[in-house]
Amino acid sequence: MSEEMNLGASQQFKEGDIVNAVAVQVDDKSVTVTIDGAPFDGIVPISELSSLHVEKASDAVSVGDELKLLITKVEEENFVLSKRKVDALNAWDKLEAQFATGEVFEAEVKDVVKGGLVVDLGVRGFVPASLVEDYFVEEFDDYKGRTLSFKIVELDKEKGRLILSHRAVVEDEKKAKKQNVIETIQVGDELDGTVQRIAAFGAFVDLGGIDGLVHISQLSHQHVTDVTDVLSEGQQVRVKVLSVDTANERISLSIKDTQPGPWAEIEQKAPVDSELTGVVRRLVPFGAFVEVFPGVEGLVHISQISHKHIGTPQEVLTEGDEVRVKVLDVSGEEGNYRLSLSIKQLQEAPAQKVSSTIEVDESYELPEENSGFSFADVIGDQLKKFKQD
Repeated sequence: MSEEMNLGASQQFKEGDIVNAVAVQVDDKSVTVTIDGAPFDGIVPISELSSLHVEKASDAVSVGDELKLLITKVEEENFVLSKRKVDALNAWDKLEAQFATGEVFEAEVKDVVKGGLVVDLGVRGFVPASLVEDYFVEEFDDYKGRTLSFKIVELDKEKGRLILSHRAVVEDEKKAKKQNVIETIQVGDELDGTVQRIAAFGAFVDLGGIDGLVHISQLSHQHVTDVTDVLSEGQQVRVKVLSVDTANERISLSIKDTQPGPWAEIEQKAPVDSELTGVVRRLVPFGAFVEVFPGVEGLVHISQISHKHIGTPQEVLTEGDEVRVKVLDVSGEEGNYRLSLSIKQLQEAPAQKVSSTIEVDESYELPEENSGFSFADVIGDQLKKFKQD
C-alpha cells in the first residue's frame, strides 16, 4: 500500500515543474534536497547549480539553503533537478526589460576568461575585453570579484547569448559630464585641471569631463619651444577659459593668464637709476630693445647707445649681445608699461680735446737759455707779429 502511495505522490510531480526544496546534503559534485510534498529526495548535479562553472557544489550551495528548482527528470524514487534553469527563467524577463530600456545595473565579476569577463545574472553574461573599459587593458586578473556597472548590448534568449558592456556605461557618464561642463563653463572662468596629453602644439587639460587645449603660446609669459619643458602628463594646473565652442565641443585655455605678468611690480624690480643686465632682442632704426627680465623689454634710444655719434644701432650692437643698462624711466600703467634704458650712461665718456686759437710757428727755434732770451720774450714777439698781420 505504501509503495502505491509513493508512486501516486511521485506522479504528482512531472518534468518541467518548479518546486521548493531545501539542501540537506552537499557533496563535491551534487546536492541532495528534500522537496515539499515529495515522497523522496532529489539530486541537483553540480552542472545545474549555476550558469557559471562551479568547482565544488559547496561553492554555490550550503546545507539548509532554501532553493527553487526545476524538475528535469523523474526517476524511480528520485528526482533530478536544476537550479540553473529556474534562475534563467526568472532572469530572462528582467534582462529583456533592462535591454529594452538601456538600464544600467551593477553586478559582480565572477570569473576572468580568455577574451573577457564573466558575470552571473541568472544566466551567463559575457563582457568582451573590448567592452570592459574605454582604454586598453592588458591584464584582467584584478577584475575578478569587483562590482562594476553594466549595460546589455546584445541579447538572444533562444541562443542563451547575453553580452554586457562596462565601457558603454563609462562613455555615457563621460558624455554626460562633458555636456554639463560645456553648458556651464564661461569665458574668463579660472578652473583647476589635469594635464591629460601633451602634443607638439600644446597640452590637453581635463576639466572634469571634457578636455580643453592650452596652445603652446598660452603656456607661459616666456617663450616656450618644447611643451615638456614646462608641463608633464598628470600635472595639476590652473587655467583660464579663453573661448568655448559649444557646437564643436572645443575649449581654448590659458595657463599664462593665471600667472603674474612679466611687468608685474616692474617699478620695484627696475627702479629709476638701477643697473640691470639684459640681452639685445631687436634692433630698429631708432634704437635697440633689450630684454632685462623674461618677457620685459626696454628701449635704448639710439642717442643712449654710445657717446659717439652713430647712424644706426647696428654700428655698435648685434642681436643677442649681453649688455649692461641703466634705467632712465618707468612709465605707463599695468598692461602698457614703458621702460627707457641707457647703455652709454654706464660707459666712461672719452676725454675732450682742448683747442687753441693761438697758432705757434713750429719752425721757430727757441734760443739757448744762456743767450739771455726767455720763453716769454719769444712768445711776445710772436704775438706782436700776429697783431701786425
